[in-house]
Amino acid sequence: MAIEDSDSGGQIARPTPLYGVRVLELTNGLAGPVCWHQLAHMGAEVIKVEAPGRGDLARQLGADPALNAAGMGVSFLAQNAGKKSVTVNFKHPEGKALFLRLVATADVVVENFRPGVMDRLGIGYEVLKTTRPDLIYCAISGFGQDGPWVDRPAYDQIIQGVSGVMSITGDGDSAPLRVGYPVADTVGGMTAAFAVAAALNARPRGAFIDCSMLESVLTTMGWVVSNHLIAGAAPAPHGNENPTSAPSGAFQTGDGLINIAANKDEQWVLMSDHLGLAALRDDPDYASREDRKRNRHALRREIEAVLSQHNARDLARDLNAIGVPAGAVMTVPDVLTHPQIAERGLLSDFEDVPGVGRDITVMNTGVKLDGAPLRVDTPPPELGADGADIWGALGLSADEIAALAEKGAI
Repeated sequence: MAIEDSDSGGQIARPTPLYGVRVLELTNGLAGPVCWHQLAHMGAEVIKVEAPGRGDLARQLGADPALNAAGMGVSFLAQNAGKKSVTVNFKHPEGKALFLRLVATADVVVENFRPGVMDRLGIGYEVLKTTRPDLIYCAISGFGQDGPWVDRPAYDQIIQGVSGVMSITGDGDSAPLRVGYPVADTVGGMTAAFAVAAALNARPRGAFIDCSMLESVLTTMGWVVSNHLIAGAAPAPHGNENPTSAPSGAFQTGDGLINIAANKDEQWVLMSDHLGLAALRDDPDYASREDRKRNRHALRREIEAVLSQHNARDLARDLNAIGVPAGAVMTVPDVLTHPQIAERGLLSDFEDVPGVGRDITVMNTGVKLDGAPLRVDTPPPELGADGADIWGALGLSADEIAALAEKGAI
């Protein structure tokens, strides 16, 4: 896998940053697959090691029941392009032995079982590092590898609730409220990807990475947590208002919501001039940022009385042009078809995907290197699709592979 060097007119290809790194991904759902979705696009060879007959739970999840039944659910397709798939029964001695042979060829193992499961299977970190002493082993779990909640199961919504995220999402009427996408799974996976990428750079290599989804989410709440720890401010839901400044939040226009962030005094001046509200600056209720914050709801009413005559997208364009950050509140389909996304290479198309039977479009990573978006060459794999190649590379014959499958080891 290579990226084009934009400084050379796209004529010179060079290896992607993780070219030559082999990863064994023993994960289900979202947090683990998100981790290696990122690093597969960075060039790592990612081999999903899945349970025979069922594979990653995400294969049965998504908005298309037919794909779920086929083991190629949308939730799986979203995060697994560019990966390979083999199946191993860790409870079968020959399956376990074969997995250890595969570990000897790998740089990284990542898993998201409950703490202790890998040890009980006899393939925990202490065992695996005897096979590969410089192995990087990443364990993603809800609460980490120790502590009073170590044995609790965890899904995204559980973590959203216990982390305090739900308590500050929504407003006084709707909070506590779940964030509208699996933010805890996603943040946990991104945190793990960052940690693994850093560990790959260490010399000598070899580490056990304990990635807690709960702690990963808490670290993204830095301002909220620090306002509590340092300033003694109680975390609270603020709806669409930005509590750090005013006017800053979502405002109703004639055709929908617009986000405006006039966080600086000079931006407030520019905005009020543009909207014909310069007289508000003479009102002592709005004289300073702190005054505007205290009186933000009255200020909102003054602003929205004028915004009712405006179109959200046109107003966003005009405010940005004068230096006031603004953006219409858009739907997901709207933003995906906007040139800002459609023309930057965030999306990849795969034709006639095996197991799906039609073309699909999936997202890449939102990163460009030297002007080129990161892409992978292959679509999400069918369950066990790469077994013959990967086991064959370990020296197994077709007959030996067939025999292991017959025994239920793979």
